[in-house]
Amino acid sequence: MSINSTTTRTSGPSTASADSPASATAVVPADVPAVDPAAVIADARSRIDALDDHILGLLQERMAVSAVIQQTRISAGGRRVNLSREMEVLSRYRDAVGRPGTSLAMTILELCRGRV
Repeated sequence: MSINSTTTRTSGPSTASADSPASATAVVPADVPAVDPAAVIADARSRIDALDDHILGLLQERMAVSAVIQQTRISAGGRRVNLSREMEVLSRYRDAVGRPGTSLAMTILELCRGRV
């Protein structure tokens, strides 16, 4: 290999010799840029912020749809809350994400109740 086509990066001090297979060096092509962990984290956090904005928008939409259902049910002489439907929602969230899904669904249901 020519020196122009590769560079050697180390992951820290090594007690092994450079010829030893236990050496902490890796041969990486020179045209592969080093990864900046801070940039990766910043990009990932930016993506999470965008996802959170989307989730919050969907939650607001869910609250509005729930208000329509509650108002319609009350106008027809029914109850504001349909407990069997809420149990279906709890089950769906629990099945999708495990035990924490129940808590998540309860929070969502709480946010969507009583807004009429």
